[in-house]
Amino acid sequence: MKKAYPYKNIFLETHNIKNLHSGFGQFNFNLAKALSKETEFLNDHEIVLNCNNDSVKKELNGNISFNKYLPITRYPLFRIKKKFNLWHSVNQNTKIEPASKNVPYLLTIHDVNFLEEESGKGLDFRVNQLKSKIKRSAAIVYVSEFAKQSTHAHFHIPDIPEYVIYNGNNFNNNPARNIEINNTKYNPNKPFIFSIGQVVEKKNFHTLIEMLRFLSDIVLVIAGGLNTAYAELLKEKIQYYKLENRVVLLGNISESDKIYYYKNCHAFAFPSLREGFGLPVLEAMTFGKPVFLSNKTSLPEIGGTHSFYWDNFDAEEMANVFETGMSMFEGNKDIFKSAYINRSQQFTWEKAAKQYTEVYKSIL
Repeated sequence: MKKAYPYKNIFLETHNIKNLHSGFGQFNFNLAKALSKETEFLNDHEIVLNCNNDSVKKELNGNISFNKYLPITRYPLFRIKKKFNLWHSVNQNTKIEPASKNVPYLLTIHDVNFLEEESGKGLDFRVNQLKSKIKRSAAIVYVSEFAKQSTHAHFHIPDIPEYVIYNGNNFNNNPARNIEINNTKYNPNKPFIFSIGQVVEKKNFHTLIEMLRFLSDIVLVIAGGLNTAYAELLKEKIQYYKLENRVVLLGNISESDKIYYYKNCHAFAFPSLREGFGLPVLEAMTFGKPVFLSNKTSLPEIGGTHSFYWDNFDAEEMANVFETGMSMFEGNKDIFKSAYINRSQQFTWEKAAKQYTEVYKSIL
């Protein structure tokens, strides 16, 4: 795209885009894709992605420029020396920083969950890293009000502009969601509860396995990479409770499989303990499915008033909440489905991109 001169260039530190199966990868890609359609802004601004993912380059080619990501740029001596009018640290935990201390710097904070998840030298590094990023920032964007509140509770925030910009729902305007999909990794032959995410301790999936003991004639399907110690714990629980025929751990799944499970599930469950945003909640709502969530961190903020919440993780009580919620949903299905779908449509990447361009302009 030919730009009016002089134009201003904005560098997005998006090297995580190399892994589109990760949350950061999806965030980077969907924000960049939406920004690539902001044609009025792009007439006199250049957006440069830090990226070496060829498929991403192919999809965004024409409106977005690229800087080839090199892992060595994580080290101070080899930091990127090219001058930009604005540097956007899209992911708060990146080690890649500009060589110049003088470039205006925008920081997006997704969460400060590491304060509960790490310890020792690893925790010290993450705390000092975020302190340094906050100190040099001209402005900060948070992905939720919860992310903002929890950051303020643990870090000193200087007197700079702060914004909350919600993530978009990946399935809004996605034609793939309307395609009938029958051939999947696993076809449940009974009604099933679906859940998806990194198979790590904070996702709290084991509580769903324990809850299943108090429910009948329903299967639990969990998607997410299984190369973790927590995945082994889940397998042990499944064997211990003799639920091999009722709990399925899928591992990583394709986008079409994910749509199938959202579209065909009896309900979606997400008992996570720590979420900066919680994108799967909106994805499930796209299909009008009843949503069951923990009442922790950002989930009530994203889930809204029509979701059902677990106040604790006692297995029998969780089952009671589930059965009560399903009864309410079935008795008022049209109202609930409409509320879920309408809420899912409020969160768009197009809206996020427009808000980010306003932030960019305010700094520049």
